[in-house]
Amino acid sequence: MSPSRRGGPWVLDASVVAAALFQEDHADACCSLLTSGRELHAPDLVYAEVGNVIWKRRRRGEIDEDEAAELLADALRLPLRITPSDALIDAALQVALKTDRTVYDCLYIALALRERAVMVTGDRRLASAMAGGPLAKHVAWIGAGG
Repeated sequence: MSPSRRGGPWVLDASVVAAALFQEDHADACCSLLTSGRELHAPDLVYAEVGNVIWKRRRRGEIDEDEAAELLADALRLPLRITPSDALIDAALQVALKTDRTVYDCLYIALALRERAVMVTGDRRLASAMAGGPLAKHVAWIGAGG
């Protein structure tokens, strides 16, 4: 099922934010989520991850320093309800140990579990790894159709 057709709040990971900022694959769907008026959540890690994507783009010469600063400011203005990572880390570690995914990824999943939400990701491998498991209903790939 498409993330846009699921009810309730969403947890957006950094790949969704980066796709919207940089007009990457599925940017339209990412922007639609960000402007949907729905309750949107993310752990505070999202800002570090998005900042790192911006830094990488600058380092490769794809953007200049002014653009980097503007993109970060845009990310900080997004309508996300931010949760401190320390409030999620215990649950994230448990999810990581059970799923063999990184604790970084599992911070988003732990937040989705806490909020009874769906975590939307642009990371197809993560979504595929979670499909078919007990947490599948809490993870959706942004590119999922229909």
